[in-house]
Amino acid sequence: MTPVTWAASTTSFSLDGDVVVRLLAATVLGSLIGIEREAADQPAGLRTHIAVALGASLFGVISTLGFLEFDQLRANSTVQVDVSRVASNVVVGIGFLGAGVIFRQGGLIRNLTTAASLWTVAAIGLACGVGDITTAAVATVVLLVSLVLLRPLRSLIRQRWATASTRVRVTLADGVDPMAFGDRLPPGEGVDTGQVTMQKQEGRLIVISTVSGHPVALRRWMAQLVVSDAVVSVDEE
Repeated sequence: MTPVTWAASTTSFSLDGDVVVRLLAATVLGSLIGIEREAADQPAGLRTHIAVALGASLFGVISTLGFLEFDQLRANSTVQVDVSRVASNVVVGIGFLGAGVIFRQGGLIRNLTTAASLWTVAAIGLACGVGDITTAAVATVVLLVSLVLLRPLRSLIRQRWATASTRVRVTLADGVDPMAFGDRLPPGEGVDTGQVTMQKQEGRLIVISTVSGHPVALRRWMAQLVVSDAVVSVDEE
């Protein structure tokens, strides 16, 4: 491909040099987000975020610089290049990768933040790929601030106002009348208990119910329940 000069502010690059700068910028910015996710022990960490940012950047380079030979005056040709088509497909395609890292564990949904960071890193890489490195850098800083500096605030909110929900299995002792529990498990302070279902396993009666409340209140309620003579064990599903 014939070298083409691209100018940005006071710096001028050949086409090949410009491509290298864009790809390296996406790699560095993506790695910053990946390091934070790696430190948080998330399944999509450093290498995944670098790969997403680099791939999105390459798509951006291809969409903006890969079709220059087809860029002709409208009067001379009917061939038109829509550089936004590649970008729009990156936005759609990254959703499948983000959905792949989200999973449900009991009543909890995990890795939503990692999926969102992957989606944002794809945008950061795409911005680098089309040459808007400054905007990509600003987005990286904002995302890192939200991921790192807001952790204490998130912990404070969870400690004071968060409500958790979990499904518990209460194994009753031999000879305990299941009707003693009525239609609900014994209530606790700050804990809401739902309707119960019962099943028999290895000769023991098991009461299953979904309970909700502050995490500390839930732990206190489970501790009080397990010391009861009528209960053998309390387990979370």
